[in-house]
Amino acid sequence: MSKNWDSELKKIDRMLEGASDEALLPSKSAKTPQARAEIIEKQRTTSTLGVMARLVLATALGVGMLFWPYDAKCGVGLAGYLAATGVVVTAGVWSSIWTWRHRSSRGHILSLLLVLWGSVLAAIEILPRSGYAKPDPNRPGWSCPAPTAPSPAPPPPTK
Repeated sequence: MSKNWDSELKKIDRMLEGASDEALLPSKSAKTPQARAEIIEKQRTTSTLGVMARLVLATALGVGMLFWPYDAKCGVGLAGYLAATGVVVTAGVWSSIWTWRHRSSRGHILSLLLVLWGSVLAAIEILPRSGYAKPDPNRPGWSCPAPTAPSPAPPPPTK
């Protein structure tokens, strides 16, 4: 007697689709079904608040990079800008992990876009300096050039 495993697996898939996560993996801390339902509801509202808070913070960082107030051409200003782009990428990863765990698909897409946005901002500054993006002999450097001494004024003409 051979079983038709395809039909057996389809039955199992249908049963799993209809079951909630709580029915599959019940909470061990609650003893009664009512207590379990209360825990699930509390987790749902808390996770939504947590997801939204992380997304708002990460998005604010990403948008704030458009209004970077300091000179980022070389030296300390460039290091600060690149550190800020690293923070944007980190915030995007942080919120993407949270949105993945809490099944927030739109939030997850936004988080991944923030990771991409921070990476693009960093690449715009790093790639030309490494000679990869624009092969330019006058490419910008990592450090600022030393200030040049002003040329002495010519002596006044004598009569």
